[in-house]
Amino acid sequence: MTIPPQVASDGQQPTRRRTPPAELPDLLPGEDRRFGQSLFVDLVPRSCWFTNVRSCVARKDWDRLRLMIYERAGNRCEVCGTAPGASGKPRLEAHERWNFDEATRTQTLKRLICLCSNCHMVTHFGFAQVRGLEAQALAHLLKVTGMTETQGWRHVQSAFLTWQQRSAHLWELDLSILTTAGITLAPPPSARDRATVADQTLTSRTGSGTPNR
Repeated sequence: MTIPPQVASDGQQPTRRRTPPAELPDLLPGEDRRFGQSLFVDLVPRSCWFTNVRSCVARKDWDRLRLMIYERAGNRCEVCGTAPGASGKPRLEAHERWNFDEATRTQTLKRLICLCSNCHMVTHFGFAQVRGLEAQALAHLLKVTGMTETQGWRHVQSAFLTWQQRSAHLWELDLSILTTAGITLAPPPSARDRATVADQTLTSRTGSGTPNR
């Protein structure tokens, strides 16, 4: 005998309850929270622009990740200690810290860090330039680190030299600290295609191309 499915009182089939996703651990498997603790200009190679964690995970998983990152940091910037508050204060943002293996040309995600929008602007100094925010980014770098203006510019120039050297190569992404935490990734563009994606995205957001410094 076949047992008919249960029907709700309004005649509609009852909806199935979805199993909520497992909570993310405060420390992702293989994550190193000591990696890249200070404020510094942290430029990813040109071919890797805009191919980041946020672009490789579903929106719901990105929200889970960033909220976990904010909460474990006590809802404060992990570099300067700023907390979001009244209108006009910097907001909190999630940022990736990468390790670059020159031998294998592999860009490995080592850590996710909670930064305020000002520290995040310094980190992406090239993007700050094309948005006309170079002076603000430099001022915040000097304020947080205690560098002189000369030291600050030397730091920026050194970061761009490293960026130029790394941008001469194609890099493979290693996001294994996410997959081992149960997060499903959307396949990123191939290493060869990411440079085109980067240029198109930058142009659409700013109307200009590669930073000139």
